[in-house]
Amino acid sequence: MSKRLENKVALITGAGAGLGEATAKRFAEEGAFVVATDLNLDAVTRVVDEIAAAGGRAEARQQDVTDEAQWAQIVQNIANDHGGLHVLVNNAGIAIPGTAEDTSLEDWRKTQAVNGEGVFLGTRAAIGVMKNDGGSIINISSIEGIIGEPQTAAYNYSKGGVRIFTKSAALHCAGEGYPIRVNSVHPGFIGTAMVLDGIASMPAEVQEEIQARLAREIPMGGSMGEPLDIANGCLFLASDESRYMTGSELVIDGGYTCH
Repeated sequence: MSKRLENKVALITGAGAGLGEATAKRFAEEGAFVVATDLNLDAVTRVVDEIAAAGGRAEARQQDVTDEAQWAQIVQNIANDHGGLHVLVNNAGIAIPGTAEDTSLEDWRKTQAVNGEGVFLGTRAAIGVMKNDGGSIINISSIEGIIGEPQTAAYNYSKGGVRIFTKSAALHCAGEGYPIRVNSVHPGFIGTAMVLDGIASMPAEVQEEIQARLAREIPMGGSMGEPLDIANGCLFLASDESRYMTGSELVIDGGYTCH
């Protein structure tokens, strides 16, 4: 039985933990050569070591996704060293709690730089090396890019931008005749350190309200999902099984946005 990503080279940002780590490991299991990047080189090196120990193929690189020059260098190096780039997962992201009233401009701009500009820079760089031979660009948005949350104003704005930018990029690639698919993934509440730490940083009464809301409004058991749930969705979009999908939104949220 052939592996679903055999002979594909995949770049995954923010792969040192959480969704990026789970996706890197899942892709490697399915035969991809994974280039795992993260601002934290020690964290992403650990992930790559674990992939290798399990029989997979991967390499770690340090990357600041807000650095335009780094994007150009990393993508071109991958193309030169490995014969091409077939999959990009723009996963790196941050979440700084704050409302429309109390979010600082510094936190706002930092969130947009990582979550928004990082996706733009990655997508642009990947198109440059994928447009002849084709590929799949997967942008990690969020259900927070579809619905509002009063405690995450900057995050809402950034993930909504990822959602609609993905459609713009998909239309551009299709219009130019590039064999590139561009889709967004919209995780719901997933039990990653970023989500759990973000909730923990909020006032106690807000934490209690969120926990009660999740138990009440997630139809599938009232509990958070696991990183593997998102990794499997990314696997589908990275594989040739999704060959007729572009500009689409893959929502993985246990039914939360059904309300």
